Amino acid sequence: FKGKDYSPFICGEESFGTGSDHVREKDGIWAVLAWLNVLAAQNPDSSKALVTVEDIVRKHWATYGRNYYCRWDFEGMDAVGANAMMDKMRASTEANTGRTVGSYTIATADDFKYVDPVDGSVAQKQGIRFLMSDGSRIIFRLSGTAGSGATVRMYIEQYETEKLDLAVANALKELTTIALSLCDIKTFCGTETPTVIT
Repeated sequence: FKGKDYSPFICGEESFGTGSDHVREKDGIWAVLAWLNVLAAQNPDSSKALVTVEDIVRKHWATYGRNYYCRWDFEGMDAVGANAMMDKMRASTEANTGRTVGSYTIATADDFKYVDPVDGSVAQKQGIRFLMSDGSRIIFRLSGTAGSGATVRMYIEQYETEKLDLAVANALKELTTIALSLCDIKTFCGTETPTVIT
């Protein structure tokens, strides 16, 4: 690109397909290849006991902590309502910054834009972010606004160093409740029930 060789590029997307017990999108092939490589590196001697994915993950959590993560997809939403919801959150970012919600404080609320480090192009409206003072975050993205309706994606993430064996839904229960309140999706789209939870 512009005289500079960036090859080879290896790309995946989102959580690399490792954020759930199933793979929904095209990043699944990358996830399988990545985990096969990790397993091969952790099991160089076939005469020894197999080191499993669970063994690797639990050792990682014990050393570095755990990021609890989930994504709720609300598919087939009315595009007008979904856009109005995003616009309301976008207009409220300044008012939400510094606000205490439940046991969290919103350190920053913003409308994320991505600036490509290679060509300098800017992609606006890439998601409404609520970044908490403890590092937890809530992000809303809107996609597929043409045709059969919009998809609202709600991402929730929280870092934990001590409670490593919680079910994801339990670990993120308060943040999920806060997220639903911040977006008010029930008012704008008529539901708080996602079509898919990843």
